[in-house]
Amino acid sequence: MRTETLQSELQSALGATYTIERELPRGGMSRVFVAVELALRRRVVIKVLDPELAASLSAERFKREITLAARLQHPLIVPLLNAGQAGTSLYYTMPLVDGESLRERINRERPMAFPEIVRILEDVASAIAYAHDEGIVHRDVKPENVMFFHDRAVVLDFGIGKALSAAQRDDGEYKITQAGVSLGTPAYIAPEQAAGDPTLDHRADIYAVGVVAYEMITGHPPFRGRTTKDVMAAHAYQPLEPIATRRRDVPHALAAIVTRCLEKEPARRPPSAHEIVRALAPAPPAGAAPAGGGSALARIPIWVPWVIAALASAAALTLAMMRGGSGGGAP
Repeated sequence: MRTETLQSELQSALGATYTIERELPRGGMSRVFVAVELALRRRVVIKVLDPELAASLSAERFKREITLAARLQHPLIVPLLNAGQAGTSLYYTMPLVDGESLRERINRERPMAFPEIVRILEDVASAIAYAHDEGIVHRDVKPENVMFFHDRAVVLDFGIGKALSAAQRDDGEYKITQAGVSLGTPAYIAPEQAAGDPTLDHRADIYAVGVVAYEMITGHPPFRGRTTKDVMAAHAYQPLEPIATRRRDVPHALAAIVTRCLEKEPARRPPSAHEIVRALAPAPPAGAAPAGGGSALARIPIWVPWVIAALASAAALTLAMMRGGSGGGAP
């Protein structure tokens, strides 16, 4: 469907709720529009599923799954806001992150500096660890789904893969694997995900984090091929080229955790993304009590320091007013 036609139809169907501004480069299985949500005057992204894919889904099941995924509340996860149907189109919305993607940064800074790599991995792993604790597997972790907001890495599209898979109608002609939904994106796919393993779990995301990390470190994904089938076969059977052979100055601890993430057997990978965060955290000073649950910075929401500062300022102001009211001066 032409951009002008779809945008016009969306505006007609959603005009009471959104004003459509423009279309962004498409995102895999969807067309992506920037809009203003009229009630709150905030800019959002509306992702409209391809018509063939939408026709194969139960709209009610899709919206129900999006509602479940929208419960995620973490400062490094871009939340889902809403899902709905406009005519024959299925869509979901999220806040607009008006910044650079990790894909753009990798392309610009190939290869990236190690402190930046570690900081980004901590952010991504922290977000993924939280989602896994809430029972949600991403299924499509890749640089295009990581954006930068105030120089922190935030993760997009949590729960979309599960929503599309769960909402597939048995009589739908369009199979999910045609869009690479259950398979993820071939360059970042875990071997068991490529095989269509029905017992797929959070360890597929850990593998994908390893692929993203390998690409940040070396400038290229660990496995490539001429066709999608070649790439998936490489993930399943081709030995991993050691990171140090591609970038000799890589810190040992960083290479070690990334290599573990890329184990072909899920049981050999880190058991949780929390372990990735712990492996990346700097060693505590001698004699310091060990921190539980990973890096303290990774566990503190971005807004907590702001709240603490505001409370401290308010307390100081109240004390000054009390002293002023009682005739007191500076001690």
